[in-house]
Amino acid sequence: MSSESTVRVQDDLYKHVNGEWLKTAVIPDDKPTTGGFSSLRDEVEELLMSDFDKFAKGEEEPGLPIMEDAVRLYRKALDTSARAESAMKPIYPLLEKIRGLKSIADFNEKAFGLFKESAVMPLQMGVMEDWKDTSRHCFALMDPVLFLPDTSYYEKPVMKLYMKTLFGKMMSKLLEFTPLTKKERRQYLKDAFAFDDLIRRKALSSREMADYYKLYNPMDAAKVYECLAPFDLAAILKKLYGEGAPETIVAANPRFIEGFKEIFNEKTFPLYVHWCYIFTVKHHAPALSVEISELSKQYENKLTGVKKNPSVEKQAYRLASELFDQPIGVYYGRRYFGEAAKADVTEMVERIIATYEKRVAGNEFLAEETKRKAIKKLSAIRIKMGYPDDYDEFYDRLKVSEEESFFEAAERLFALTRDRELEKLNKPTDRGMWLMPAHMVNACYDPFRNDITFPAAILQKPFYSLKQKPEENLGGIGAVIGHEISHAFDNNGSHFDENGNLSDWWKEEDFKTFEEKTKAMTEQFDGIPFHGGKVNGGLVVSENIADNGGMAVTLDMMHDLPGADFKAYFLNWGRIWCMKAKESYMKLLLTLDVHSPCELRANMMPRNFKEWYEAFGVKDTDGMYLPEDKRIIIW
Repeated sequence: MSSESTVRVQDDLYKHVNGEWLKTAVIPDDKPTTGGFSSLRDEVEELLMSDFDKFAKGEEEPGLPIMEDAVRLYRKALDTSARAESAMKPIYPLLEKIRGLKSIADFNEKAFGLFKESAVMPLQMGVMEDWKDTSRHCFALMDPVLFLPDTSYYEKPVMKLYMKTLFGKMMSKLLEFTPLTKKERRQYLKDAFAFDDLIRRKALSSREMADYYKLYNPMDAAKVYECLAPFDLAAILKKLYGEGAPETIVAANPRFIEGFKEIFNEKTFPLYVHWCYIFTVKHHAPALSVEISELSKQYENKLTGVKKNPSVEKQAYRLASELFDQPIGVYYGRRYFGEAAKADVTEMVERIIATYEKRVAGNEFLAEETKRKAIKKLSAIRIKMGYPDDYDEFYDRLKVSEEESFFEAAERLFALTRDRELEKLNKPTDRGMWLMPAHMVNACYDPFRNDITFPAAILQKPFYSLKQKPEENLGGIGAVIGHEISHAFDNNGSHFDENGNLSDWWKEEDFKTFEEKTKAMTEQFDGIPFHGGKVNGGLVVSENIADNGGMAVTLDMMHDLPGADFKAYFLNWGRIWCMKAKESYMKLLLTLDVHSPCELRANMMPRNFKEWYEAFGVKDTDGMYLPEDKRIIIW
């Protein structure tokens, strides 16, 4: 994928490794990016799409019985004629119910039914782990989705107008498929934007949500009901849970709950009805005709620079993959993942954790008491490597019959998936659950279970290969593994203990020192010019702390390799972040993404480590030089 360019490595690691590839790489019209993670995702997707095509044609058998239902859904999605014939008619009954709402009292009477039919409520609600006791679940409330990608865009008049215009054009075309008159369509859009403007005044920004440990705010249920009145949440929860309705509700954003009466009241109710109508159309559009589905992607495509929608086959596969993610992951893992690679990477993880424990034991800013608790958390980390032995039995409930339409099947399966999550409220949590399926090219740390997941799909070049040098694997998947482990001790994960519970387990003075180091890491990236914008150091600090920790622990391990090739380590580090993206997508990520831009991830982090300077003889006159007093190593 990449070949070294004429750019000196001492001046720009990223361009030195990826420069020649960047000159010729072509971003597919239906994607915002190519390279690195994106290219691996494409390869896995093409592989599985080929398998689905064979299954759909009866040329091969998938082996897992539940996959037959996934393939049946896939075939229904490909029946474009049947989908075109029904157009938007499948949601007409729901839209008429929304349109017919006369008052909040009328809405409250019908709210439970509307919620079960996936009409969009004035706030998001669901079930999650109780962060104070992750052995149990809690009911949580979140802000509704905004029309614009982030609250910050509403403060930029030109950008706000541009995005509202794009969204308005798309929704105007979609509303033409509804029974609304032209005059009504204009009014609905106007009112929907007015309600959206009320929401954004209280909503959290991407920057605020980046400090996710602050999103746990338990409130007495009676107090929440009082704040939300006249919206009758209590009635919905009573119908969902009967006597098991929660006595405490977690608010991600108390500001929104406490200001809810300003947003939702008798005066603003007509605005909500029209907002709900429009968002419900957009929500259901992907399961309607191909024409409607493609229209519903126009806004996002413009924001990300995508020129055309994915093929119908690709969209059909992605829908099946979303609903049947675990079974498809198990299928992928069993068919394509090697046990030798699983054993090798698992052993690498164990060595990284052991090295991390050694580094924590020798840490200079932690007291012995804090070190012991940190090591206890490290030793409790659970490793989920490759793919699970089997998928959750819930998926056996996702049956697809030949008689039902594509819309009926998709909506019913999504409803079952939603209800499954709601049903967890009064049940214990499942610590064995995998957050990512095996065919996902990604990795993660779960602070609420204190575990790390490495799906089979990421365990390939350039991240990892049994045929790569150990140094390359350490600079690739090794650094990524160290990155995920470091999330246990970033500015968010550091607030959770070895059981995943929100807990102040640090000595106060130790945490103050850690916060000073976090501030320094924030400042190292904050304000860096990038593609017409600037990096928000606070938004990306948790991921940068993780990158820093991942590099620190794997460089430590490099010193144990006889004749270690540090150049190979850093070159592969630069290689794994290779990415070429549409300009508009780059700008969007600067506002929304908690990760630093890939180019900066490749170039900024090595500058903190002496091994970088020693490997390539980097001097203070070189572009990749950072003065010693500016270098940061936290873990």
